[in-house]
Amino acid sequence: MSDEMMRQEINEAIAAGERALYSLECAQEKLNSARSWGIFDMLGGGFITDMIKHSRMEDASRYMDEAKHDLKIFQRELRDVQVPTEFRMEVGGFLTFADFFFDGILADYMVQTKIAEAREQVADAISRVRHLLNELRRM
Repeated sequence: MSDEMMRQEINEAIAAGERALYSLECAQEKLNSARSWGIFDMLGGGFITDMIKHSRMEDASRYMDEAKHDLKIFQRELRDVQVPTEFRMEVGGFLTFADFFFDGILADYMVQTKIAEAREQVADAISRVRHLLNELRRM
């Protein structure tokens, strides 16, 4: 592969990684907001608070779905770049948060627990994507 083609592949991987990072950061923002509204709701916030919390959770869910899609594209682009094995990203393991996030929510406490779990996994994904982007930019 020529240097020019390799540079193009690296740039495509960087662009895909940046899209994934953006989706993850948006999901993180909405999860943080949902968490705050959820705490307020547990303290007796009422109907309006509950509606806002659920709206933020729906927004977070949409961004998490986008992130899942974007991360799969990033993973595919990384395969085109000759990066060392330790820099490869396996998306499957930490993308399950998007699949289970809203399954069977029964109580406000459970909502807070699911939000906390999703926040952790989104933060982990952000860290991994940032690391990979830094490595790609050094190439």
